[in-house]
Amino acid sequence: MVSIIIPHLKNKEIIYECIGSIEKKIGNINYEIIIVNNNSIDHSLDTIEKEFVNISIIHSKINKGYAGGCNLGAKHAKEEYLLFLNNDTIIDSNSILELINTIKDDNLISSVQPKIKNYYNKEFFDYAGGAGGYMDYLVYPYARGRILNTLEEDIGQYDTKKKIFWASGTAFLTKASIFKEIGGFDETLFAHMEEIDYHWKCQLNGYKIYINPKSVIYHKGGQTLKYGSYKKIFLNHRNSLILLLTNYKKFSLIRYTKRLSLEIIAFIYYLLFLKFSAACAVLMANIWVFINIAYLIKRKKDNDRYNNNQPLISNYSIIKKYYLNNKKKYSQLNN
Repeated sequence: MVSIIIPHLKNKEIIYECIGSIEKKIGNINYEIIIVNNNSIDHSLDTIEKEFVNISIIHSKINKGYAGGCNLGAKHAKEEYLLFLNNDTIIDSNSILELINTIKDDNLISSVQPKIKNYYNKEFFDYAGGAGGYMDYLVYPYARGRILNTLEEDIGQYDTKKKIFWASGTAFLTKASIFKEIGGFDETLFAHMEEIDYHWKCQLNGYKIYINPKSVIYHKGGQTLKYGSYKKIFLNHRNSLILLLTNYKKFSLIRYTKRLSLEIIAFIYYLLFLKFSAACAVLMANIWVFINIAYLIKRKKDNDRYNNNQPLISNYSIIKKYYLNNKKKYSQLNN
């Protein structure tokens, strides 16, 4: 019933632990595991097909990133559902079955996410997804259980199944037919926010995204791109700007001006704290946007073909809520 697609670049330990947890805890489900070898820089996949069952490896001559790697895996998938999974995760018992049962509830559900908790501190939510993702109107993502850099302890406060804006690329299940209909991930994004882009488009087409907290997955994080690295900061800022400029039905100069002011603040902040690599990443992300106008125009035209359904975008700034209003938890945002 499910094709599990795992892009992989490096680290034998994490991919073996990930596959091992699937085989031990997947339950009575028909499945295949597709590992996309993103031009692996070590020999971590040399013997994996001999040690595990139901595995096929798709080789890429270049590192296609998360977006391109998942797209390549999806082209080889045979099953009705696609589970995109980071290689630095382990699953809990019945997690995949819970996701399948949720997505079968409603023909309009395109994707469903598990509760994502931190591998190293299992009482807390993980940075990458928490208990379901949302988006403010300036295209800053946040999640139940994680607002910017603040992680909450999981005490059951978000144990409700509900509609969300985006399901985390760390782990989410989607229907293969819808993934093909939407066109998969935009490979220009490479990594970071490609799943937000996909789920934004799903909503524009009238589909819904859900979180099922009964499904639990643990995530290490930062195993491929380290937190705070130049490339991670660059991709996060650049891709967020791409979505801001091309996913809205109408361009808003006021909205872009507000976002640009926050980009300037971020640049100055990194300079003041002598984080020159991070400051350079922010600057280059904005320069990239200006020198790739042709790509943005084409992408905007492509996106305009979608229906004008209203996504679940918050009408406030999460940056303002967090820093000026001291709202550090999701449960405080509407207070």
